[in-house]
Amino acid sequence: MIDAGAVLLSGFLAHFIRFGTLDVHDRFLLGMVIIAIFVVMANFIDGAYVRWRTTRLSRILFRLIGVWVIVALLATSIIYLAEASVRYSRLWLGMTLLFSLGLAAGFRVLVMLLLKHARLSGKNLRGVFLVGPSQNLLKVARSMRKMPGEGFAISGVQRVKDAPDPVFYNCLARRVEASGAREVWLCLPLEMGGTVREVMYALRHQTAEVRFIPEFQDMRLLNHRISQVAGHFAIDLSVTSMGETSRFLKRVEDLVLGSVFLLLSLPVCAVVAVVLKVQSPGPVLFKQYRMGSNGHHFKVYKFRSMEVHTEAGGAVTQAKQGDPRVTKFGAFLRRTSLDELPQFYNVLQGRMSIVGPRPHALAHNEHYKDVVESYMKRHKVKPGITGWAQVNGLRGPTADVEKMRLRVEHDLWYIDNWSLWLDLRIIALTIIKGFCHPNAF
Repeated sequence: MIDAGAVLLSGFLAHFIRFGTLDVHDRFLLGMVIIAIFVVMANFIDGAYVRWRTTRLSRILFRLIGVWVIVALLATSIIYLAEASVRYSRLWLGMTLLFSLGLAAGFRVLVMLLLKHARLSGKNLRGVFLVGPSQNLLKVARSMRKMPGEGFAISGVQRVKDAPDPVFYNCLARRVEASGAREVWLCLPLEMGGTVREVMYALRHQTAEVRFIPEFQDMRLLNHRISQVAGHFAIDLSVTSMGETSRFLKRVEDLVLGSVFLLLSLPVCAVVAVVLKVQSPGPVLFKQYRMGSNGHHFKVYKFRSMEVHTEAGGAVTQAKQGDPRVTKFGAFLRRTSLDELPQFYNVLQGRMSIVGPRPHALAHNEHYKDVVESYMKRHKVKPGITGWAQVNGLRGPTADVEKMRLRVEHDLWYIDNWSLWLDLRIIALTIIKGFCHPNAF
């Protein structure tokens, strides 16, 4: 109701600003009604009207912007196909969409702030009964205390030992009923799957909602969620967050921005190629196989920054400060990251992305995959010219395992939280912070 009302109110306001009157013609009323219907339908399809208690405000607003973008495309497409562009003011349409988005977003912010204030004051709380081993219960309880704005309160606790007996389950059912809890959280490790089934049976007469919060200990999860596969429910533990739509958007981003950056860099590339050819014998480009998405190998292109040489046994030695193999001009290229410019061609080929985990030499992959847990998960997406690790200062050689572990953590965080806006943010940070870095040598 609020979203539909926001569209209608914004339509009248936009009409007054554009035409100086509130006497709205029927065609503008029809346009407002159609936009309002589209907004409500798109929000229903996107699941925007489900419970907000466990959804972050940033995610709510981001999805709301996506809905309005889709509605804007639908509205403009209909006007164009109906050949009615001369009958509708583009300024009116733009202001209607912009104002209504602001009102809808402002309402959501207000609701979330009021709910958070109420919950911090002890109102609008949902009682939760916790079931599980003591250590697991303690972890969950601490997490609940860190996020009081979600409005959960512990109504009771039932500790579970290795092999519960029938008396335990009967006692649990009575305690849950007596507590008046709205939800029951089963904080059990995966190996106690049989206990989950028995608890569910014991609570079959209860109306409380039941959630299973499994304990994965130190497992590095990636985009974990519940999905349905071949008619069965599955707990996804390590899955890329990039579905078909996300991959399509990222590819469009790479093609558009990659083409722009490549065209802008062509004069620089020409100068660099001439200097390299004059300064030292050997090819202008350095080509080396790297690992791409899903483990596929591809040739990465860089401007050659070292003297031509061959290492024994196929070893790949990382460049270090004052490395004698690096030419004077090559040191400049590496320090300014200009040696990476040919990789925009890799981007247009579809083998790399502008933003993603940096591709390492194959020899380094073989070494670190057995040293850093979850190392190979960074290859679930295309490697990038820049990335979340790089804009956070994790560039250059990885002299020790801890530095590589931090880089992998940042790469996995990027994969787990990918969005078009995150990519644009990383590109902007790369430009703002500059290509030069003390670790680039």
